[in-house]
Order: sequence, then structure tokens, then C-alpha cells
Amino acid sequence: MAYLSSFVGLLWDRHLSAGVYRCANARPAGRFAVTPAGWICECVNPACLLRFPAAWEDERRLICPVCGDPTVCIPLPPKEGEEGSVHQAPVTGPTVSLLLDNIRSSYNVGSLLRTAEGAGIAHVHLCGICPKPDHPRVAKTGLGAEEIVPWSYHPNARLAAHALIADGWRLWSLETGARAEPIFHIRAQEADQVVLVVGSEVTGVDPALLDLSERIVCLPMDGAKRSLNVASAGAIGIYWLRYS
Repeated sequence: MAYLSSFVGLLWDRHLSAGVYRCANARPAGRFAVTPAGWICECVNPACLLRFPAAWEDERRLICPVCGDPTVCIPLPPKEGEEGSVHQAPVTGPTVSLLLDNIRSSYNVGSLLRTAEGAGIAHVHLCGICPKPDHPRVAKTGLGAEEIVPWSYHPNARLAAHALIADGWRLWSLETGARAEPIFHIRAQEADQVVLVVGSEVTGVDPALLDLSERIVCLPMDGAKRSLNVASAGAIGIYWLRYS
């Protein structure tokens, strides 16, 4: 500990050149077989000591963003199972597709596409004013999932729902209301193929889709707010159906 304290004290010496700090934060040679996930950085200023993450190529990590003093950066090892090979769980629920009904935010669409890809959703149907996966803002939250998950676009959600029902899919809508059942009370295994409908951030699920729905499911809310962000609510519904 005494050595570490002396080292940090040395780094905090403002008379040292920038080269000294770069040496302290140099990339380790041969430690990792692949590129590390990034850095964990800590300000050497005892009055600050901000600790924050940084991307591997981000040279701004060398300077504290709060006080402007140097940092010491430790490389993060790659996460095991990042490609989904290690932490897979057996799927116990039905085959699930997703119908996004007029979700206007590209960030919400991207987030739902990422969740859909991670949960093994069969297909995503984007309807109405939903931004398509090739929209540049969708990629900001999709993080590549928009290039993997199967999807199609339909200008009319009602007609798309009719076609899915005719193909043997059961339509379940994530919405509140008198017909809504708490999703955690449902045995999802009773259905073979479910299309989960997630509706507009402003108006919710189209009433025509609710009329076509075999079930309307909701998330129990125990706080002052009566709803969640559509991407958060959709993610909960997706994973519950797939792994319940």
C-alpha cells in the first residue's frame, strides 16, 4: 500500500511530463488474447478520485473529465460469453414474434430489436410510422441487432395482424385496461406461437388490434407511475414469454 500511495503521489505531480502518464496507462503487451473490452480509469487527484469506464481506443481516458488531472487506467478483460455461447438458458416458452404498432422513437425501436435478437424472437413486424432497422438512429440502440433479427414492414398493423392470425399465430397485446391480465399470472406454455403487440408511446395499442387480441396482458405497477417506457415494458414481456 505504501508503494501504491507513493506511485499515485508521483503521478499527481504536475511537473511530470505527459509521457509519464502515458507510460502508466500503456497497453499491456500480450496479456489478452483478444482486444480488451475497455478501461476502468481512476483520477489520481485525492480530492476527486473519479472512477469511470472508457472505450479501448478513447484517448480522453488519460485526463479526468471532472477535474482535468491525470488518470490511471486498468484494462478490462473481454467478457465471457459475449456472443451468447456461455450463458444460454433453455427456452421454456412459446415461439414469439413481435409486432411494433406505430412506435415513433427510433431509439425505442432499436432497443426492442436488440432485446428481440437476444431473446431469440422469430420475427419483428414493424407497422405504420415505426422507423425501419436501416434508419441510422435505430443502430444507436440496436448495436448491430438490427442487422440480424428477421423483420418486415407493414403500413397497416390491423391488416398485418389479420394475416398473422390466419397463419396460426395468437395475438397478445401488452396494454392496460379492463381486459388486461398481469402477464406473470399467465402460463405462456399454453400457446405454441404468440405475436406480442407493443403499441405507440403516446396512444398505446391500436383499439382494432386489441379487438383482435386473444389476450391483453399488462405489467403490475406498484409505484406512482402507471406505465413504463415502451422499450422497457416490451423487454419484460418478451423475456417472460420466452423463458417463463
